[in-house]
Amino acid sequence: MTTVMAAQERWPSTLNAIGTMAAVRGVTVSADLAGIVADIQFESGQSVREGDVLVVLDTRQEQAQMAAAEAQRVLARLNFNRMQELLDQKVISKAEYDSATAESRQAEAHVTEIRAAIERKTIRAPFTGILGIRQVNKGQYLAGGNAVVPLQSLNPIYVNFGVPQQAIAQVHVGRDVRVTTENLANAAFIARITAIDSVVDETTRNVQVQATLANPQGALRPGMFVQTQMALGAEQAVIALPASAISFAPYGDSVFIVSDLRDDKGHAYRGVRQQFVKLGPSRGDQVAVISGVTARDEVVTSGLFKLRNGAAVQINNAVKPGNSAAPKPENS
Repeated sequence: MTTVMAAQERWPSTLNAIGTMAAVRGVTVSADLAGIVADIQFESGQSVREGDVLVVLDTRQEQAQMAAAEAQRVLARLNFNRMQELLDQKVISKAEYDSATAESRQAEAHVTEIRAAIERKTIRAPFTGILGIRQVNKGQYLAGGNAVVPLQSLNPIYVNFGVPQQAIAQVHVGRDVRVTTENLANAAFIARITAIDSVVDETTRNVQVQATLANPQGALRPGMFVQTQMALGAEQAVIALPASAISFAPYGDSVFIVSDLRDDKGHAYRGVRQQFVKLGPSRGDQVAVISGVTARDEVVTSGLFKLRNGAAVQINNAVKPGNSAAPKPENS
C-alpha cells in the first residue's frame, strides 16, 4: 500500500453546492382551440424562432363561416350607406340610422372574431428556442389545451442551487459562480448570480440562489445536475489529501494513519489507526481535511479496503495515486 505525508496548505475559501439547470423560458406549447391537425411544420429537436409556424389545424368550417360573415358585412355596409343618405334627406328617423350603424359594426366585429379564430388555429412558437419531442400526429383531434411539443430557451440558461443560511451574508447578486458537470468532464462555465430568494427553506435551512450563464452551444440542458463553486475570498488552512485516502461511510468519513504501535505482548510494529475526519471542499484529485489529521501524519492512500484499526502494514510508494489540485489527463 502507499502513503503520503500530510502537509498544511492554504486553500481559497469556497462554497460548494449541488445545482440544477433550468430554462430561462420553457413551456409545453399547446392547442389554443380544438381542431383536427391539418399540417405539422416542425421536426422533434428542431431550433425555431419566435413566430415560426408549428402546427396548422383544419379551418375549413371557419373559412366557410368567414365567407358568410364577409357577405353579411358587405350587405350591412351597403345598408348603412343607404341609411346615411336617407338620413341626410330626412326620410328616416335617427333611431333607424343608429340601428343600421350598429348592424354594420356588429358585422365587422363578427368578421374580426372569425379571423382571430382562424389565426388561433395556427400554432406558433411563442419564443426562440429548441423543441422537444413531437406529441401530435397529422389527422389527430386536439382539444383545447392539449400538448403539442415542449419548447425550451437554452441561451442563456439558469442554474439554481441552495446556500446554507449561515453563508448567505457572503452571497450577493453579481458574484461569479463556477459551474461544472460530470457530463462535460473538461468543461467549466462561469455563471453570475442574478437572484437570491427572500425566504429560508424551513426544512433544509437553505436559501435558493439563481445564477445565469451563457450557453451558446446548448451543452447545458434544463434538469441537468451540476456542481457549483463560489470563491468567498479569505483563504483557510487545510490538510490536502488524495481522495483515495478517504474512507467514505454513512457513519463518518475516516483515514488510516501509520503509527508506531505495540501488540498485546508489547512488541513494537508499524501499523495503522483509524481516524475520523471532517472534510472540506475538493480540488482535482485532492480533498481538504478540516480536522482529524495534522501536518506530518503519514496517511494511507491505497488499499484501504484491506485495513482495520491496528493492522500491521508494509508500505511501497513506488506507484502512488493521483494527488494534484489540477490534474490533466494523459494522451493515450
